[in-house]
Amino acid sequence: MIGSRAARFSGRVGAETSITQQKIKAFSTRTLAGMTIVAPEGRRLLRVEARNAETPIERKPEWIKVKAKMGPEFTQLSSLVKREGLHTVCQEAGCPNIYECWEDREATFLIGGDQCTRRCDFCQIDTGKPAEFDADEPRRVGESVATMGLKYATVTGVARDDLPDGGAWLYAETVRQIHSLVPGCGVELLIPDFNAVPEQLAEVFSAAPEVLAHNVETVPRIFKRIRPGFRYDRSLGVITQARKAGLVTKSNLILGMGEERAEISQALRDLHEAGCELITITQYLRPTPRHHPVERWVKPEEFVELREEAEEIGFAGVMSGPLVRSSYRAGRLYRQALDARTAAA
Repeated sequence: MIGSRAARFSGRVGAETSITQQKIKAFSTRTLAGMTIVAPEGRRLLRVEARNAETPIERKPEWIKVKAKMGPEFTQLSSLVKREGLHTVCQEAGCPNIYECWEDREATFLIGGDQCTRRCDFCQIDTGKPAEFDADEPRRVGESVATMGLKYATVTGVARDDLPDGGAWLYAETVRQIHSLVPGCGVELLIPDFNAVPEQLAEVFSAAPEVLAHNVETVPRIFKRIRPGFRYDRSLGVITQARKAGLVTKSNLILGMGEERAEISQALRDLHEAGCELITITQYLRPTPRHHPVERWVKPEEFVELREEAEEIGFAGVMSGPLVRSSYRAGRLYRQALDARTAAA
């Protein structure tokens, strides 16, 4: 189930100017501004996607660049993954932080298939009819974690509103399998909101992941535009319920989608008041012309200011930077949360 998804995550699809006749038959296409905009297979190009595509892909500033540092752990893990035919979001998404995370023996996995039942305007995962339910997927993920010898694994996935339990068992069982097969490996579970259904959240919480993450991603004023399938207050409520269940809680904010500086500060306060202990703050990078245009490039110094502000608000751990992603240095943030809890006890 964690098959090759590089095309969906790497940000290199959607702007091709020439495609084969076979692809033309398989995809809905529309020509805008001299580009052939390609919709995911099986559905028409959405109106919002056509509107987004009227704005060309933005040129990245000079500070959006990656310095590859391949240490011994990364080199060994990279060879192992290739030899064993394993798949992680890290390499298939072309994540800029793979060198650091793999050096720390940390990796991220996607469960539930590669089709989501919701559509967020920043996310490259396709919206469509999800794959058949695969009850064996949690075991395979656990075995991959064991084979890779990971110290910390992040598990994320698509929204599965098509399933009676919203996919809650799948998320929970993946945590249980990793804990069973790799004792001592920390698990961070990045979940959708499960529509805040108490029974579904309880199922997920019962698996006792080391960190329960639910990403708010943006500010209230533009939330409905960016995340129409979610609700800001509902997402805050999920974090509150996770904290009440005794779990370490985490969220993420993506900047550059139209928010204002004061709104970021308010969102940080909202998250902390909801019980969020860990926060990551990052720059929005537009995956394809179908996605929301970049409204602004946040300068590195503003990320430094936001990190300091979040720490002053009271977050136990903060990662803030242009290339930070929600799973970046996840194990380190988890340890900071534990230290903060110990100090407060």
